[in-house]
Amino acid sequence: MDARLLTHLRHVDLAVPDYDKQLEFYAGVWGLTKVAEDSGISFLAAEGSPEQYIVRLRKAQEKRLDLISYGAANPADVDTLAEQLLAGGMQLIGQPGKLDTPGGGYGFRFFDIDGRTIEVSSDVEARRHRRVEEKESIPVRLSHVVLNSTDPSATRAWYERHLGFRLSDTLSIPHMGELMHFMRISSQHHSMAIARGPHTSLQHISFEMRGIDEYMRGSGRVMRSGARKIWGPGRHMAGDNTFTYFLDPNGNTVEYTTELEELDEDTWHPHIYDITQPENSDQWGTANPMNEMVGKEMQNDVDHGVFVAPPV
Repeated sequence: MDARLLTHLRHVDLAVPDYDKQLEFYAGVWGLTKVAEDSGISFLAAEGSPEQYIVRLRKAQEKRLDLISYGAANPADVDTLAEQLLAGGMQLIGQPGKLDTPGGGYGFRFFDIDGRTIEVSSDVEARRHRRVEEKESIPVRLSHVVLNSTDPSATRAWYERHLGFRLSDTLSIPHMGELMHFMRISSQHHSMAIARGPHTSLQHISFEMRGIDEYMRGSGRVMRSGARKIWGPGRHMAGDNTFTYFLDPNGNTVEYTTELEELDEDTWHPHIYDITQPENSDQWGTANPMNEMVGKEMQNDVDHGVFVAPPV
């Protein structure tokens, strides 16, 4: 696929059994703003982002990733993408049409190679947002999402071929091979990464903070809240961004980050970073070592939403 039809990551939608606890976490200590709520479904925005919402929570009996939503420039691009996916033998959940989520717009949903539901939309009304101020330690916007796949190379190839993603960097371990591919749809180092895991699942959702000070203040607030910190604070090599990872009440991993690298796409060449070298995981050396326990937390539970479209 030559033309890049996706513009940016819009939102990540989660189904959760402990809905009230999750809502309290995301709209409270994590620093998002609840903008709409209907029976058992809520929409949470970031103060600095024009997106209507960046996280959707839905009350459900089973935990799952409902969907990941990406933006497109206009309805024609949405239609083109739908046609290309159909021509490539992909399964659409529905034809492109009017969306009835906050902000409306025009879009459609489909399954990726691993059975995750992906949504692509355009013409969503922008939300009135504002500049996040100095020392204000709340998310500015959604940064990226990382997915676990049993075959990350096949998943990477699918996203390159069908959705126009490009590879930025890869993490590897000499005796195990490639562990994670960082994928981009713009000059931002990655809006998605695909990690090797024992099953299809969400690995983590990352939220961009205003700067290093706000990132540290936010990390400290979440630590003091009693939420479980699993890794950080530190600074990655791939993407050059800061990181602190926590578990939400339902065991999904969420990250505060800032300063994700902007690439010159014309001259960029992907690196392969060996993560047995500690500086490749954390340039600063301030984070607790990346070990099996941290890796296990990020594997998450088996996703019950594979090849099952969410009800809303």
